[in-house]
Amino acid sequence: MKKDLIRFLTISSLLVFSGILFTGCSESGKTLNKGVKGPQIVVNPETVRLGVAKMKGTKFVFSGSGFEPGDSVFIKLLNVPVDGKKVDLSIASADVEKDGTFNAKVGILTKVSDFLRAKIGSNEKMENIIIITKAPMPAGIYTARAISMLSDKKAECTLKVKGPSLIDRIKDWLGTLLGKIVKKTPKVS
Repeated sequence: MKKDLIRFLTISSLLVFSGILFTGCSESGKTLNKGVKGPQIVVNPETVRLGVAKMKGTKFVFSGSGFEPGDSVFIKLLNVPVDGKKVDLSIASADVEKDGTFNAKVGILTKVSDFLRAKIGSNEKMENIIIITKAPMPAGIYTARAISMLSDKKAECTLKVKGPSLIDRIKDWLGTLLGKIVKKTPKVS
């Protein structure tokens, strides 16, 4: 009982501290340039962090314009190091609207499997958990390319991938204590 109380107080204190620390923080998003007639793409946010809880909760979207209405667009992250090789990862797709624009959201499965290089599983309560099986993708600046399915139109932007911050590491530690994150590999920094 005493251990549960100490755990509860520790977690509560950290959550309150985190909430106070980030209250009022906001980031303005990048927008498409309406003066550009050809294909273009932006991503919001421009920077994502590799903390498990942070990545899971981050909604990032690739928006584009200048593509053919009714087309489909795939988003690839270029030259990502995977097992000693550089590969292109398909991370999102979207249909192009009548005005030539699209919004391609990166889904939870892609965030977990490609960015965190982890798995989704279930705990004994049948709740979804993240199972860490290896180190996440390396931090860096990656090129994202939107590729049209029906034409040769393409556009590129950059996505900054950063390692977890101290707050991200605290959240992940709490997630591990609560059984929402399970680590099945040696710790890699």
